[in-house]
Amino acid sequence: RIDLVFHSAVMANSHRKLIFNIYIGFYCSAVIQICICSQFTSSSIDPFSKDRGAFPVATNGEIFPWRELRLPTMVIPLHYDLCVHPNLTSLDFVASEKIEVLVRDATQFIILHSKDLEIMNATLQSEEDLRYRKPGKKLTVLSYPAHEQIALLVPEKLMADLRYSVAIDFQAKLADGFEGFYKSTYRTLGGETRTIAVTDFEPTQARMAFPCFDEPLFKANFSIKIRRESRHIALSNMPKVKTIELEGGLLEDHFETTVKMSTYLVAYMVCDFNSVSGTASSGVKVSIHAAPDKWSQTHYALEASLKLLDFYENYFDIHYPLAKLDLVAIPDFESGAMENWGLVTCRETSLLFDPKTSSTSDKLWVTKVIAHELAHQWFGNLVTMEWWNDIWLNEGFATYMELISVNVTYPELQFDDDFLNMCFEVIKRDSLNSSRPISNQAETSTQIKEMFDALSYEKGACILNMLKDFLSEEKFKKGIIHYLKKFSYRNAKNDDLWSSLSNDCLESDSASGGFCYSDSKTTSSTLAFLRENVEVKQMMATWTLQKGIPLVVVNREARSLRLRQERFLNGVFKEDPGWGALQERYLWRIPVTYSTSSSNAIHRHILKSKTDTLDLPEKTSWVKFNVDSNGYYIVHYEGHGWDQLITLLNQSHTLLRPKDRISLIHDAFQLVSAGRLTLDKALDLTRYLQHETSIPALLKGLEYLELFYHIMERRNVSDVTENLKHYLLQYFKPAIDMQSWHDEGSVWDRRLRSALLKLACYLNHAPCIQKATELFSQWMESSGKLNIPTDVLKIVYSVGAQTTAGWNYLLEQYELSLSGAEKNKILYALSTSKHQEKLMKLIELGMEGKVIKTQDLAALLHAIARNPKGQQLAWNFVKENWIHLLKKFELGSFPIRMIISGTTSHFSSKDELQEVKLFFESLKAQGSHLEIFQIVLETISKNIKWLEKNLPTLRNWLLISI
Repeated sequence: RIDLVFHSAVMANSHRKLIFNIYIGFYCSAVIQICICSQFTSSSIDPFSKDRGAFPVATNGEIFPWRELRLPTMVIPLHYDLCVHPNLTSLDFVASEKIEVLVRDATQFIILHSKDLEIMNATLQSEEDLRYRKPGKKLTVLSYPAHEQIALLVPEKLMADLRYSVAIDFQAKLADGFEGFYKSTYRTLGGETRTIAVTDFEPTQARMAFPCFDEPLFKANFSIKIRRESRHIALSNMPKVKTIELEGGLLEDHFETTVKMSTYLVAYMVCDFNSVSGTASSGVKVSIHAAPDKWSQTHYALEASLKLLDFYENYFDIHYPLAKLDLVAIPDFESGAMENWGLVTCRETSLLFDPKTSSTSDKLWVTKVIAHELAHQWFGNLVTMEWWNDIWLNEGFATYMELISVNVTYPELQFDDDFLNMCFEVIKRDSLNSSRPISNQAETSTQIKEMFDALSYEKGACILNMLKDFLSEEKFKKGIIHYLKKFSYRNAKNDDLWSSLSNDCLESDSASGGFCYSDSKTTSSTLAFLRENVEVKQMMATWTLQKGIPLVVVNREARSLRLRQERFLNGVFKEDPGWGALQERYLWRIPVTYSTSSSNAIHRHILKSKTDTLDLPEKTSWVKFNVDSNGYYIVHYEGHGWDQLITLLNQSHTLLRPKDRISLIHDAFQLVSAGRLTLDKALDLTRYLQHETSIPALLKGLEYLELFYHIMERRNVSDVTENLKHYLLQYFKPAIDMQSWHDEGSVWDRRLRSALLKLACYLNHAPCIQKATELFSQWMESSGKLNIPTDVLKIVYSVGAQTTAGWNYLLEQYELSLSGAEKNKILYALSTSKHQEKLMKLIELGMEGKVIKTQDLAALLHAIARNPKGQQLAWNFVKENWIHLLKKFELGSFPIRMIISGTTSHFSSKDELQEVKLFFESLKAQGSHLEIFQIVLETISKNIKWLEKNLPTLRNWLLISI
């Protein structure tokens, strides 16, 4: 799965009763592959021999025979035979299933997951019953909704090492939200609203579509049949093998039996979409599906999918195991995309590309999403984590593979620097005390959903990139191929990955003492580096099992480098009373790298103690740690270290690599937030930017200056706001004046254009406003037919939205547009209005869910809260409508977390902090408790502290600078 970042303008984001159907009961026989997994630990239990009072009570008042959240492993599934008939008129479905199970330990019950399903009938057949065609024995069904479990009580004890067949008939409503088997709607060009039915099961929602063993360890094969009308098509994980006609004109599609997989990867849908198809080098048929009116936007996704599938098959040296791969643009979708094996489902903006309205950033987003979901076909689908505490093994790897695959298949997108920014972004979260380890305990559905966050995705990817740099790309690649091949169609945990990476070294690099190292490391320091002989598992445990990020403090004395590691804490200063306690027991094994003025060599060292000393071979005028920012740590230079680097940047910045210049800007401002560097020193560092030739470095400096402007504007510090505006327009004027209003140049040229012109117009720079107004007027006069260059489209819309006529026209166009990319840009523009009644209208439309889809509500509230005229409006709305929001989104889901953080984390006053604290306490009293509450409170406290410490410095620095 890929969750939505606040990409460009918008992004981010459950359902159920029926008349039983006479067609239920058609089943396919299938060859069952028996695999008694050693991964299941034995847990033979007879609960009725224990204290009955210790067990929960089922809905009918009887004792429920299981009290754990996790399912027992006495019974494991081998094969599901599932037949589903969704009715897109009555918006419900009827279904039946047969589950082939293996009993590992004798038991009198089977525990399954089931949520919001009405069980009509359940029977059991033994192997003997099946052989002699005896009817099934009726099972008593008990339900325990608190754990989303049902118990099937059997008349006679099930015997160990035997197989049984469980048949269940059930029905439910198609869900209203975005989980389980739910309905989604879209409007045709002619204004007709059409309904489709689609599944989304990760992490724990397969149980909303069919009773099942809904945990990743319970892998099985699935034979799926879908009933539909002739005007629809059905899609599932596997290719369709046949269609049979039933009474009344209904059609039943039969799909091939799946490979062995977890329930969360099962997928099926009924729709009326059109598709475009191609064939990968290995013969796999790849198809992109979308609503008929959006078919023309599917072609780029097909091209990218074919390229990326070819890349992964070659890179992993493992064939994609299915005959086909479908990617489908779903009109209503909570996250960015979902990696269902063979049937990848995506939000429309994550798959569709319209050359007329999609920017270069939109193109990168679509490419990244496809790269991520296709990587999952190996990392996650072929090899799956044992439990959700290690979801980072899926998500961190898929995010890391975006970098590897896109760099090779689409080098022109220059993804490297985006990856670096992604690591910088997660550092903000990880440097708070409320962070968590990447691998973390998660038991309830809400806790599991909360695991799908920046730490699992982005931090996971960043530490893998650091490990790759440490081992060398070749050794790292060999290790992960070893891991994938060893655990194919099985489950794995953290240690299995480290063992594979270490074993690859042990098997093929015995000369190095079992230590993988880069063949390019031939400097004199290499031998010392190798003698460290750090094992991968020991090192990586410090990055996955403890939270936070290290700070490497460097103090140079003549030819000695004194190193010290600390825990880096944003918003907590060394002089604060609690600082020492927060440092206790934190120690990382850090693969540090550094370069000096005296050679081009990259020096390497493992910092595994609190302090260490390195000797420089020769005199040097400067030293820079964390070469190319491949390491996941922040560096502070004590003594004259920062002064030397600032002088270097001002005199000859190109002596440092471009990524090293970016990381210096990043680290300097992070150190300001930790009270380790003064703001004026960090701001002085940015003065060299007028000579900067690397656009990513220029944009990094601009990002911080812009951030300070928005902080001052929101706090209404008018003198600093005005002076900062003057400074920005004066300092960046040469770069702003160079920008054209056309789509031309490299990816970074185009992104610089978008960033600079957006800033200039936001600051009311007259030439910018004039040009944008002119283009907007021409666009309105052409009735929206004029093609405005995509790089400036959002800017033009935002300027146009400031008049009532322009705002109203944009809202009309929003409703008519078939391009998700364009709708994102329009919605962002609408959210920049300075009129609160217009902003309130947007929120109302988002809650209604027709003109502005519910899936876009979280991002809309986020955008409005970033508008100084909308920040209080959005926050008040969330407080007053919390109950209504929870009816639209599940507690712990990405949209709920985004709504909370998006409307509060920019606050920077003690009154606001108290108000948010009281609101969160009221939610906890109602039983709602989320990790995000503490993250937000800590973020607001950090903002307050930053302003108290740095506002006078910023004011003075600006007075000197303008």
